[in-house]
Amino acid sequence: MLSNVYLCLCCPLQAIESFAVTVKEIAQLLQTFGTELSEIELPDEASGIEYLLRSHTEKYRQMKDDIRTVMREGRQLLSNLEASKAVEGSVCEKKTHHVPFVSCRLVAQLRDMEMAFDGFFEKHHLKLQQYLQLLQYEMSFHEMEAILEKLSAQEKAIASVGTTVAQTEQLLKDLEMLETTDEMGRAQIIILHGHQLAASHHYALALIVQRCNELRHHSDTLTTALRAKRASLTRIRDLLLRLEEGAYLLANQLLDKFQSKEGAQAALQDIERLVEMAPSVVRSNPDVLSLEFEAILTPQLQSQIKAVTEKLSTVQGMIQSRQACLRKLADIQVRPIQLVAPRPENSPRCKSPVFSPKHSMSISTTFAHDKLTVSICLNVSCLFQRAEIDNPSLSNILPPVLRNKKEELFGNLPEIYKFHSRIFLHDLESCLESPERVGARFLERKENFQVYERYCRNKPRSDALWRQCSDSAFIQECKKKLDHKLGLDSYLLKPVQRLTKYQLLLKELLKHSSNSQYASELQGALNAMLDLLKSVNDSMHQIAITGYEGELSDLGRVLMQGSFNVWINHRKGPTRMKDMARFKPMQRHLFLHERALLFCKKREESGEAHDRTASYSFKHCLMMSAVGITENVKGDVKKFEIWYNGKEEVYVVQASTVDVKIAWLTEIRKILNNQQKTGKGSHTAFPFLLISWLYVFY
Repeated sequence: MLSNVYLCLCCPLQAIESFAVTVKEIAQLLQTFGTELSEIELPDEASGIEYLLRSHTEKYRQMKDDIRTVMREGRQLLSNLEASKAVEGSVCEKKTHHVPFVSCRLVAQLRDMEMAFDGFFEKHHLKLQQYLQLLQYEMSFHEMEAILEKLSAQEKAIASVGTTVAQTEQLLKDLEMLETTDEMGRAQIIILHGHQLAASHHYALALIVQRCNELRHHSDTLTTALRAKRASLTRIRDLLLRLEEGAYLLANQLLDKFQSKEGAQAALQDIERLVEMAPSVVRSNPDVLSLEFEAILTPQLQSQIKAVTEKLSTVQGMIQSRQACLRKLADIQVRPIQLVAPRPENSPRCKSPVFSPKHSMSISTTFAHDKLTVSICLNVSCLFQRAEIDNPSLSNILPPVLRNKKEELFGNLPEIYKFHSRIFLHDLESCLESPERVGARFLERKENFQVYERYCRNKPRSDALWRQCSDSAFIQECKKKLDHKLGLDSYLLKPVQRLTKYQLLLKELLKHSSNSQYASELQGALNAMLDLLKSVNDSMHQIAITGYEGELSDLGRVLMQGSFNVWINHRKGPTRMKDMARFKPMQRHLFLHERALLFCKKREESGEAHDRTASYSFKHCLMMSAVGITENVKGDVKKFEIWYNGKEEVYVVQASTVDVKIAWLTEIRKILNNQQKTGKGSHTAFPFLLISWLYVFY
C-alpha cells in the first residue's frame, strides 16, 4: 500500500501506464479464452462434456479472480491519485489533472469487459449444459427404444389363442410379466423428461419433441397390443372354462337319478342354466365369428381357433343330445331350444367425453400456435425481408445475386400467408369450441392447400440461392432489424414443416374422436393431407429429371414414382445385341404420369453435402395410349409386364414388394380404364384390362 502511494505520489503517470498495461493484458486473456471457447470441438461422449464444463468453469473463476484483483488495484490507484493530488496541491495540478479521468476510464473499461465476459460465458456454459442434456437424453431414448423393441418381440411371440385352459392361463401369466415390468414406466419418465427439456427452451427443441413422439407412439402401440392380446386370451380362457364346465356337468350327472321324472327335470334344468349363463361368444355361430374377424386372422390363428371351435361344437353336440334324452325321460312338452340372449351387464359404462378438457386445451393451444406461426414467422420474418429487397436505402448492400430474384428466394409465400391469414385461420378459430369439426374445414379448403406444392417445388432453387447470399450484409442487416437469432432459411422451412404438422394433428384428433359423428370427415381430411404430401414428394422427384426434350407438364400430373429392376425384350424387329446380352436387370426410376410413363436412371450428384442431390437421367418414354400390362409373371410375385405398341417392346418390371406392385398396377389400370371411357386409347389397348394369370414366355 505504501509503495503504491509512493509510486502515485512520485510518478502518477507511470502508475497509470502500468495499470493500463495490466488492463490490456486482461483484455487479451479474455479474448484468448473466448476464442478458445468458441472454436472448441464438442466431444460425442457425456464424460468429455462434463470435463469441459468443469475445466471451463474453473478457468472462468480464475479469470474472474484476476479481474477482481485488477479492479481492486484500479480503485486503489484512483484513491491514491486523489490523495496525491491533495498532498501536492496546485503545483502539479496542471500536469496531472487528466490522470484521475484516465484511471476512471480504465476501471470502467475493465468493468465493461467483465460484464461482457460474464454474458458470453453464461451462454457458452448453457450451451454445453444443453448439449450434455441432449446427449444423455439421446442415450436414454435409444436404450428405451431397444427395450421396447425387445418387449414388442416378446409380445408378438406370445400366442393370441390357447387350446387348453392351462396353456391359456400360462400365456396370460407371460403377458402379465410383460405388463408389470418397470420399462413402460421408465418410458413415460423419459417422455416427461423430454417435455421438460423442451419447455426449458432447449436449442434442440424439434429433435427432442420428435423423440418424445416416437417413444410415445412405440409405447402406446405396445400397450394397445398387450391389452388387445390380454382381452383375446381372457375371452378364450373363459370360453375354454365354460366348455370344461359343460363337459364336467355332463360327466357328473348320475344316470340313476334319471330314472325318475323329477330327477330328469332337475338334470335338464342344470343344463339349461348352463346354456343360459354361457357368454355370447359360445352362442354365436363360428362362421359368423370368422367373418367378423377375417381381416385380422392369420393362418396360425385360424388353425388354433379351429381347434377351439371343434371342441366347442363337440361339447354343444353333447349338451343337445343330453337335453333331448332328458326331455324324453321327463316326458314333458318343451319348445325347441333357443339360444338365450345375454343378460345385460350392470357395470357402469364409461361416460368420459370424447374430448377431455385437457385434450381440448391441447387442441386450442395447437390452433393458437398455428396462428402465432402464421402471423409471426411468415409475416414478420419472411415477408419483411422480402419487402426489404425493394428498399432503396438497402440497395447498396443488396447482393447482385438477389436482384430480381425475390420470387425465386421466397416462392409463393405471399400466397400462403394470404390463404392462412384471411381464410384458414378464421376456419380454425371457428372450431375452437368443437375441435373435431376441423376435418370439414380441411376438406373445404383442400384445393387451397395446393399452394404448398408450388412452394415445395421452388424450394430447391430457393435453397441454392440462399446459400449464395446467406452471409451477405443485406441478410445480416435484415436479421438485425428483426432481432432474430435464427436465419432466414429456418423461416423459409416453416411452410414445409407445417405441411407435415397438419397430418399429425389430424391423426391425433382422429384418435380421440373415433366415436364422434365427425370421424369420417377427419379421416377424409387426413387422407387429403397424406395425398398432398405424396403429391409434393412426387413433384420434388419430378423436377430432378434431366435430359427430357419437351415439357414435363404436358405429360400430366405425376401419379407414382419409384425405383425398380427392369428387363427389356424386343419381340418384333431387330434385336440389339446389347439387349440380348443383358441378363442382369437395369436399375430404373419410373415416373407414372397421367399420359406417359418415363424410365430414368438415378444419379447421385457430386459436391458438398448440402449441394449433393439426386437427379434422374431420362432414358425412355412410353405414351400411356399405347401401353398394356400383364399383371403376373411366373416365378416372381413381385414382377409384372409393361408392353408397348402391341408387345413390340416388353418391359419386365420387378417391384421391391408385392404391395408396391399392386399399388402401381392399380394406378395404371385406372389410367387405362379412363382412356377406354374417353376413347383416347388405341384399338389394341383393351386386352390389357383383363388380368393375365399366365406365364408369358419370351
